[in-house]
Amino acid sequence: MATVAAHEVRPGRGAELGLLALALIVGIGAYAIVGLATAGRLPAELPRQAAVLTTLAVGMHVVLRWRAPWADQVLLPATVALNGLGLAVIHRIDIAYAARDKFAGFADRQLGWTALGMVFAALVLIGLRDHRTLRRYTYTAMVVGLALMVLPLVPGLGTEINGARIWIRLFGSSFQPAEVGKIALAVFFAGYLVTNRETLALAGPKVLGLQLPRIRDLGPILLAWLVSLAVLVFERDLGTSLLFFGLFVAMLYLATERKSWVVIGLALFAAGATLAASLFGHVAARFTAWLHAFDNDVFNASPGGSGQLVRGLFGLASGGLFGTGLGQGRPDLVPFAESDFIVASIGEELGLTGLMAILVIYLVMTQRGLRTAIGVRDGFGKLFAGGMAFTVAFQCFVVVGGVTRLIPLTGLTMPFLAYGGSSLLANWVIVALLLRISDSARRPAPPAEQAPAAPEPDPGRTVTDDQLTERIVVRTSTQGDDDGEGER
Repeated sequence: MATVAAHEVRPGRGAELGLLALALIVGIGAYAIVGLATAGRLPAELPRQAAVLTTLAVGMHVVLRWRAPWADQVLLPATVALNGLGLAVIHRIDIAYAARDKFAGFADRQLGWTALGMVFAALVLIGLRDHRTLRRYTYTAMVVGLALMVLPLVPGLGTEINGARIWIRLFGSSFQPAEVGKIALAVFFAGYLVTNRETLALAGPKVLGLQLPRIRDLGPILLAWLVSLAVLVFERDLGTSLLFFGLFVAMLYLATERKSWVVIGLALFAAGATLAASLFGHVAARFTAWLHAFDNDVFNASPGGSGQLVRGLFGLASGGLFGTGLGQGRPDLVPFAESDFIVASIGEELGLTGLMAILVIYLVMTQRGLRTAIGVRDGFGKLFAGGMAFTVAFQCFVVVGGVTRLIPLTGLTMPFLAYGGSSLLANWVIVALLLRISDSARRPAPPAEQAPAAPEPDPGRTVTDDQLTERIVVRTSTQGDDDGEGER
């Protein structure tokens, strides 16, 4: 009888290398176009920028071949493309500031943060061999995450910038600890929910078609709500508060698949937003600038006016469908064009077409993260990967929604595109964690051990029913669990 050879499954790192080449062409090419459009020649720092970005990207590729050969092939190229485009746009804004005798140097600092972020991502891939190890530190991660959230409130360490107290000063540089705190809290949420998901999913009465939780099971979501309100009140940080609460509700829904948790979460968010807008002036100013952006009094109000928002809208409008072209717009007319409003800068010079292309890259990243969550075998990995993918998608929605006046401005920055070291560092670590989990999800199961050949039947012996039952029980008891720690 003819035998069929087993199909050999390949990791696919060659495809990743080809996509990396395209991603580098996009980022480095955009940097070159900025120089040609603004000065008529290639930027003097282009060779250095290209060498650093290429070395970092190829280095990450080598680390993946070494430590995570089965990791997703699309995540790294998509991230490198976004990071490269962000460097080019920030360099273009530096040139616009320089034309107004305002030295910024954001692009050089962003390149340094990019190197640091990719080095940290490589260290995560090298040091973390199994993502399930993080589950052992569920409650430690909770303490670390909450501590990082409140760290800016420590006297002498925290600093207030533009009315928000969300930064700390370290070695002469500002850092936003909540960006790292969201990763620690995602570890806690995943570990807590995978342990208690049956109670949260099955217990409770059914009202109007919704499976409502028991009163005592509302404790975790009420605690998350109160902590997010505390961040909003004491640090005046609407973005971190919204991201923290949204992350918990999303992971709660992933764990239980109960729509009632989403309904309760939205109701608590609406109640919290209404309460904050009526009690705290800085929140009320955000809502006023959103609802009455084109009123003259609101436009000229300082602080808390809508001037930044309206200028960003005019920048997007002047870009039209195809944009003015890289280096041909005036993004410097919008305050914080390199960070909070980099979406408006991109929309002006690349137009709606270019902006939608960038959003598609984010969509692909989110899809690959959710696909990783579906494919991984253990419950903790599913929740953690799903939460990390949601974080990237939700942050993009909040930023783009704020710049386009769909929702109030929150102060969050676009992942990988906007200037900001803490955000870039944290998001590169998120990508590394998704790559680690995807390696576990896509790695083929080891071949089953060859079963010993059955002995020739002995005509003089017969197998009794009790002996047959015993063999079945023994064989069944030797089968292992997919999750080495079990689903406690």
